Amino acid sequence: MLLEMKVFGLTVDPVTNSPIVILKAVEGNEALPIWIGILEATAIASELEEVKFSRPMTHDLLKNVIETVGAQVEKVVVCDLRDNTYYALIYLKTPTKQYEIDARPSDAIALALRVNAPIFVDEIVLEKSKQAAQTQEGVENEEAKKWTEILESLSPEDFGKYKM
Repeated sequence: MLLEMKVFGLTVDPVTNSPIVILKAVEGNEALPIWIGILEATAIASELEEVKFSRPMTHDLLKNVIETVGAQVEKVVVCDLRDNTYYALIYLKTPTKQYEIDARPSDAIALALRVNAPIFVDEIVLEKSKQAAQTQEGVENEEAKKWTEILESLSPEDFGKYKM
């Protein structure tokens, strides 16, 4: 089953200094942190902050190409987690055909923000994420429990602006 989510914020992992995009359920308390690259975090942050560039950046270019050929992004789905890597699909529709395009979640999210497409996460991904975080070589991970508690108790006021 798919769960609709919104980009709740961007933060930085204090241990690795890697950016994290936080997705939070539209209805409910489920949250999903996805570690992403700095360039992808910048692409997401620039859209959230409504920063406009004089020339199209990569995700803006993709949006322009999709619209120019008469297609539309119906939704993006974070659909799997395998070997600590998240997978996503972009659901693209033309007047005559529908496509499912493999993508990194960060790119799919950056595109979804630009075209106002809904973002979904498959419930199996949430389950796998919790299992992966809570088990490290068969031992309960206290750090994972702490992250889960933090994520589930987040409110919009905890973030302020989407600064990196």
